[in-house]
Amino acid sequence: MSALTARTPFSVLDRSRTREGHPPGEALRDTVRFAREAERLGYHRFWVSEHHGVPGVAGSAPTVLAAAAAGATRTIRIGTGGVMLPNHRSLVVAEQFGVLESLFPGRIDMGLGRSVGFTDGVRRALGRDKDDADRFEEQLAELLGWFEGTSATGAHARPAEGLTVPPFVLAMGEGAAVAARAGLPMVIGDLRDRDRMRRGIDRYRDTFRPSRWAREPYVVVSGTIAVGATPEAARRLLLPEAWSMAHSRTHGTFPPLPPAERVEARTMTAKERGFYEAGLTGHLAGTEEQVAGELETLLRETGAQEVLVTTSTYDRAALYDSFRRLARIVGQPVRDGAEHVPGLPETAVGGAALR
Repeated sequence: MSALTARTPFSVLDRSRTREGHPPGEALRDTVRFAREAERLGYHRFWVSEHHGVPGVAGSAPTVLAAAAAGATRTIRIGTGGVMLPNHRSLVVAEQFGVLESLFPGRIDMGLGRSVGFTDGVRRALGRDKDDADRFEEQLAELLGWFEGTSATGAHARPAEGLTVPPFVLAMGEGAAVAARAGLPMVIGDLRDRDRMRRGIDRYRDTFRPSRWAREPYVVVSGTIAVGATPEAARRLLLPEAWSMAHSRTHGTFPPLPPAERVEARTMTAKERGFYEAGLTGHLAGTEEQVAGELETLLRETGAQEVLVTTSTYDRAALYDSFRRLARIVGQPVRDGAEHVPGLPETAVGGAALR
């Protein structure tokens, strides 16, 4: 374990991936159980995502799911990665996070993205179109205004007004520039395209404007990290997600995760095989020793202040084992037992972190 890794907080983003042979509701319950496990392992944040009309993802209402995760835990920060702001009215988003912060004071994060629906049908159902993403910066400013009490409407967001819920911008494409101009922390991925990631980080740091929300740039790098007893065991964790991504690229639908053995037995077309193999590359995967070295390189290359781990796989026991091994890599002792003590001091894997 290096000093750099030891002082870097590690967090978790769970996308509530559905699995073949398991109902969507189970994926949501898995997410809440995962939040408890992440807290036990000492991770700093646990975030949930927003997807609509996607067979492979159960998490369609992130603030509702965040409330369930927060209610099941005691010390870990809970948030969204993220709420897709163009899909919603900013007043409603402010009210939802105001309620969360009021119920779980000092533990809520507000991760915000600019994506609009997954398909044309979903966008029509939401009453949105692709161009709504172009208003993200305006919507972001409007949302923050509800917390600051500066809305030009003269209305007030209750109970959000006056509360401080740390906002983060999910930086894809223009997101880095938006985060910099707004003076907000930025979450950027993925690890498979390091050059693009570094360009986004450099652009963000070069143009960052301090704000009441962040005095200096704060970069969270996000991606898949799989740790196993052997390199082969770590690689098997990646197979279900790689196949689902390949299927979505070739068939237009994002399916539930299949077991790794079913993926290995599949006959793929050349096009499917190409997407599948591409989906297996670029992640941090291997034994504890191997991943420790790769993490050191990643942190030195990016200068990131935090790492958000997004690993998904079919085998829940193997997934938990991977996160336990990662916690050991970064020097976080696992808490004994499954019970949580109210008032237990907040900890972050690797050390101190942004609130």
